[in-house]
Amino acid sequence: MQYQNLIVFLIACILAMLLVVLLGAKKLHERRERLAHSHDHSHEDPCHGHSGHGHGFGKLKHDHSSGVFSIDYYAYISAMRGWNPAFKVFFSLLVLILCILFNSIYVSLFVLITMGFLIVYRGKIPFHQYFSTLTIPIVFVIVGSITIAIGFSREPMGEYNLHLFFFYIYTSKESLMKMANLMLKAMGAVSALYLMTLSTPSGEIISVMRKVHVPKLFVELMSMIYRYIFVIMETQRKMKDSAESRLGYVDFKTAVKSFSGTASNLLVVSLKKANAYYDALISRGYNGELLFLERKKALDAEQILLGCSYILLMCGVFFACRIPPVV
Repeated sequence: MQYQNLIVFLIACILAMLLVVLLGAKKLHERRERLAHSHDHSHEDPCHGHSGHGHGFGKLKHDHSSGVFSIDYYAYISAMRGWNPAFKVFFSLLVLILCILFNSIYVSLFVLITMGFLIVYRGKIPFHQYFSTLTIPIVFVIVGSITIAIGFSREPMGEYNLHLFFFYIYTSKESLMKMANLMLKAMGAVSALYLMTLSTPSGEIISVMRKVHVPKLFVELMSMIYRYIFVIMETQRKMKDSAESRLGYVDFKTAVKSFSGTASNLLVVSLKKANAYYDALISRGYNGELLFLERKKALDAEQILLGCSYILLMCGVFFACRIPPVV
């Protein structure tokens, strides 16, 4: 039975990847035809030579030396940025909900693998950069899951145990299966959300939230907090670099003193920056609502076909590989 489930799972993964590849090849062929057509027109009329077709993100560079990680950078350079933002948001949320509700190791692994493939292959996000974004949630998931798998006792318990001084660390196959199920389910849900965040700029996500009538106060707070996090991170990085250049982290005692000084100064600087940014908003006509310039992105047949086929494959994996859920 386990081998049959594994075969069905592998077939579903291969079908999902083939679907992405075929649709991507079709889209690439259409794009090349449009580029060839525009190139012919540019030879006919030199005035239209470099009128700026496309989004102009090909020249966008990411300053790794800054040390500040911005998810928006990957969203702007993603090849899926031209997709309809409402589709990406609702598709990602639907996959996340189904991944949790199905409570199946096979479905969670299917989502984790295929979402990563979709982000890397269709979104053109380098694999090492995509994997680096996963390292932060992976650490939290592992730390949170280990507590489910192991226990402590004064007496030997469980199928596997390890004696350490005056106590035992024990576990069992059932506990390990629970841990694996939880970890894969959590990472599958995270990868589904990454499809949205690594291909949709925050302004478009906020626009979708407005369209579904999310309370305006919540939307405004989400936007400002998200933007201001990276401002504070950049300020903290500059302060740390300044302290390091003065040997502020040469030993533990000095490092503690430098850290406390940086933390206190960061609060003062952040308050000053908040006032400065608020004044900048007021000078640009801010009246209590943040408005973004939006470009309409049509929902085409490729996106609908991909979304429907993916959901059907998820359901197929669940029903074909159905095993008693780990409770």
